[in-house]
Amino acid sequence: MTAVDYMDCFPTGPGTLAGRYMRKFWHPVYRAEDLKPGWAKPIRIMSEEFTLYRGEEGKPHVVGFRCPHRGTQLSIGWIEEDSIRCRYHGWKFNASGQCVEQPAEKESFVEKIRIKSYPTKEYLGLIFAYFGGDPPPPLPRYPEYETGDVWVETYMRPCNFLNNIENDPVHIPFAHRESEFFLRRPREVPTVAQEETEWGLLLTTQTQSGRVQFLHYGMPNILSFRESDRDHLAWRVPIDDEHHHSFQLDIQHVKDGIEGDAVKARHSARTGKLGRSPNEIGAAVLRGEIRIQDIEGDDRANMVWIQDYAVQVGQGPIEMRRNENLGRSDMPLILQRKVWIRELQALADGKPVKSWNRSERLAEMRSYSHLPQN
Repeated sequence: MTAVDYMDCFPTGPGTLAGRYMRKFWHPVYRAEDLKPGWAKPIRIMSEEFTLYRGEEGKPHVVGFRCPHRGTQLSIGWIEEDSIRCRYHGWKFNASGQCVEQPAEKESFVEKIRIKSYPTKEYLGLIFAYFGGDPPPPLPRYPEYETGDVWVETYMRPCNFLNNIENDPVHIPFAHRESEFFLRRPREVPTVAQEETEWGLLLTTQTQSGRVQFLHYGMPNILSFRESDRDHLAWRVPIDDEHHHSFQLDIQHVKDGIEGDAVKARHSARTGKLGRSPNEIGAAVLRGEIRIQDIEGDDRANMVWIQDYAVQVGQGPIEMRRNENLGRSDMPLILQRKVWIRELQALADGKPVKSWNRSERLAEMRSYSHLPQN
């Protein structure tokens, strides 16, 4: 029996323990509005290359990265109805990965040629795919995000996905001290209570002024909360062991006043319409070329992402986790890591892993600004 430790949680490539675990779940891989009908895109998820394309009628598909004929990248080809044709010699593959045409062959052998295909669904403005070998579980649903004005945002960050998943609430008054979080809110260090739930972890934070927040960490890579100002749902998806995507949904409840103006500007910045890239600015901060407190003008609109880039990417490579010195404020992190190690140990031992479920109880939990009066 191999003992699993924390270092086993980081690599998610094919055959790794965490990679096998992550492939048991659906993951968003692209923002739906960024993939037009008739387009193909190369994508990299969990250290594997794939081809994402949208058929001419609008349905998205994920198939293998290369043509099995001579190995050319399939995404440079073109779409015909619901199939993709290789640009090199014209081999054509349908959405199931089956080769259906070989134009240059006098005696076709299409029945012998197939590339991998992966279950793909479009939901909530995102394209989801399932990369496990077994039949996929049902795609989880989030009914509260199916109505209303939902903002869909995404970014790439050059650090391991766990750097983001482990982004605890205690960092907020320090990392985000210059952000719109504190326009009308005192900068307080919260106390945090943690518990394992049927979906993952529930963190309950409370400040002296009475603000209570419920943060849900849905296994394996989801963050969710519902507050008076916004509802938020995010997935941190590995690209490889040094990069990850975040795909996130927001329903904004505060649309007017100073806070409303700030979140509108932030959304414009996050969709590339205002200011410079937060990755560009964050990288300059890490190189010592600029201080966060000196950022000015339109670049300030996306301050939260700049600050998170700096602290998460600034943690360095995976090996640096061996040098941590954890304290009492890290108890939620310690529990989170214990859950990950427990699940990976069960997988390594051939035992059942926990079946996670976002229950109605958890979905209805909403944070509030002040404690109820007795």
